[in-house]
Amino acid sequence: MAKEKESKERKESSIIRIAGRDINGRYNILRALTQIKGIGYNMANAISLAYAKQHGIKQDTEIGSLSDQDLAKLESVLKEPGKFNVPNFMLNRRKDRETGSDIHLVGTDLTVKIRQDTDNEIRIQTWRGFRKQYGQKVRGQRTRSTGRTGATIGVVKKSVQAPAASSEKKPAA
Repeated sequence: MAKEKESKERKESSIIRIAGRDINGRYNILRALTQIKGIGYNMANAISLAYAKQHGIKQDTEIGSLSDQDLAKLESVLKEPGKFNVPNFMLNRRKDRETGSDIHLVGTDLTVKIRQDTDNEIRIQTWRGFRKQYGQKVRGQRTRSTGRTGATIGVVKKSVQAPAASSEKKPAA
């Protein structure tokens, strides 16, 4: 009996791997899901509620205490949240260009898809693609004062710059 308790404690405090990410086993399901790239707090809340409704496991359950079968069920909810009544507006890839369906990507799948989209925009030479290619801001932000790269640190006004330039051109007597 003591051996079962030790293994349970070890299991609860261990690291769990979900969606290609190592997560502390002491986190509850809601917090553990927010550690995965592509899942924010609201999406994690929706997924954990759907999981709780489907499988009867509460949101505040530590993720380390779940069995392997329960973790497999949780991953199935992560892969296809639309099938478990998570609203479509919460998905991060609605009407995908290739498949035309609503999907939700997490982890490295999300990173790869974003990079492919950027490369596609550069390839078809959209305005957004040009901005991405040259490292400029894309969404209409100011570029006069922020977003500078390289050695540019400050701005010198023309009124200060003109006398300095004329004093450099005069020969020393």
